[in-house]
Amino acid sequence: MSAAHLDRFVDLPAGPRLCYRTDGPDDGVPLLLVAGLGLDLTSWPQRMVDGFTGHGFRVVRLDNRDIGRSSVIGTRSPGRLRQLLARPRPDAYDLADMAADTYGLLEHLAIDRAHLVGMSMGGMIAQTLAARHPDRVASLTSIFSTTGNRRIGQPARSTLARLAQAPARTVEESVERHLSLLRHIGSPTALPDDDLERAWALGLWERGGGVRARAGVPRQISAIQASGDRTAELRRITAPTLVVHGSADRMVHPSGGRATAAAVPGSRFVELPDLGHHLAPGVVDQLVELTTDLARSTDAPLASLSPTGDPR
Repeated sequence: MSAAHLDRFVDLPAGPRLCYRTDGPDDGVPLLLVAGLGLDLTSWPQRMVDGFTGHGFRVVRLDNRDIGRSSVIGTRSPGRLRQLLARPRPDAYDLADMAADTYGLLEHLAIDRAHLVGMSMGGMIAQTLAARHPDRVASLTSIFSTTGNRRIGQPARSTLARLAQAPARTVEESVERHLSLLRHIGSPTALPDDDLERAWALGLWERGGGVRARAGVPRQISAIQASGDRTAELRRITAPTLVVHGSADRMVHPSGGRATAAAVPGSRFVELPDLGHHLAPGVVDQLVELTTDLARSTDAPLASLSPTGDPR
């Protein structure tokens, strides 16, 4: 079966059409992966997905709105100046809208409670869902994310300039930009696999319909900016929470992770040395184990969760 045949779709009653995939046993403990800015569901390393399914989880991944095979939102994209000044258009959607999309997917799949794992913007979406629907979240793992407070967790100036570029117009330009950005924000001690990353970027372009694949990124940036400082909302999260951040992150300064952990009551903070803003191969197994340990600690039924095979 080709990867495209694994894609499933749901038309939300009051929102966009979402594309998603499920992996692992149908009766496994639900675990939802929420990807970051400009990333589709294929951005989660297969080794990570296999690691979670090997621990008995039913893994659900989705394309957020404006990326991959989910709906393109029909509002105008913000210009470069608006992005740099953090002044979203009045018709911009926000993280709460994206969290509502994710909630709608849980409803569609009849999942009462799930463990949430979000990276970067996906961490912000997962945080929002955990704060607004605490009964649906068994645990929260927030990876290199932040609170929305503009005094912390900000990209380096060199990174911000790269993010504000106009969307790529050709597949070659899109792939080269991805590789260039990853060299900039990735881990200095764990360089990316260029062949693997090139293949992923090409797949993202193809899954997203060419130029359309990157056109929604400015609107996702606006969603973050339109949501403002969410620190007070994060204090309402009741799910057991793990916050993971890398010490070498140029996309979201490590202060964002520390502030997230400080805002969420009872959360645990783990800062990984020399990790940048990328799920480097060397950290994937560690993230799987940290998240699985958190899940085991939440409920009695999960205490018996055990690996069915070694993560590949």
